Amino acid sequence: MANNSTILQVYSSCVAAIGHGKLITRESRQDKEFHFQNWFLSRLEDTGIHYEQGGRNSYPDFRIVHVAEGYEVKGLAYPGREANYDCNSQVPSGNHNGRSIFYVFGRYPAKPDGDSYPLLDFVICHGDFLNADHEYIHKNKSVKGFGSYGDIMIRDRKMYVAPTPFGIVSGVAHGKTLILPYDHEVSGEYKPVGELSRKEADSLVVGYSFDLRQNTLTPETIPNPCAGRLHAFKAWRTRDDSDEPVTMREHPVVVVEEDEDDPDGQ
Repeated sequence: MANNSTILQVYSSCVAAIGHGKLITRESRQDKEFHFQNWFLSRLEDTGIHYEQGGRNSYPDFRIVHVAEGYEVKGLAYPGREANYDCNSQVPSGNHNGRSIFYVFGRYPAKPDGDSYPLLDFVICHGDFLNADHEYIHKNKSVKGFGSYGDIMIRDRKMYVAPTPFGIVSGVAHGKTLILPYDHEVSGEYKPVGELSRKEADSLVVGYSFDLRQNTLTPETIPNPCAGRLHAFKAWRTRDDSDEPVTMREHPVVVVEEDEDDPDGQ
């Protein structure tokens, strides 16, 4: 990966802000999405790096101007759902439209006693740690002709449920951690705290079909030509930070099927 990457500067800015007690601030109790993103935005501005911010449903959340990199931000309430998260617009990946993508995860109190509160822990990881496939292109499609009069359209709006680092590795809770591809250049201000690898699955989902009569969803799979391939990563922290090792979970948290009924019609 290019040595002009912004990741070390951005991560250092976040770590410094946490150390200086920079709090997350929500504008109201209804602000359930953007408070952590706004906190990260301030850290990005602290670096002086030029960036572009996307709209509500654009991807990634922040695009760096002078180098082909982007940052996608995910806040997680704790205690609460932390092992996985919903991806409403794009499946996670380490590359999108030629940009290297980094994912920023921060956990904060689920029930704070005010509108300002600290980060409980913090992880930035390269997108390949979540999914190493760079070929899949997300698109929403539609089918016309549904209903007794044939004038109803069904929209196929895909949502992906992906794991977070908290569900994949141990040793990142209540700390600050950076996870990068094994060969990423890192300065002497950082120390390694773990060597990690992820193995590609035996099969790939390449399609699915939905039976409207039985309300059943059936996946279509093929053998993965890269089955068993290992993707290597390293976990890093700043020199003055914790030495707690980061390791792959022996039994990673598996995404289980949940009730997908939506009573609000969203």
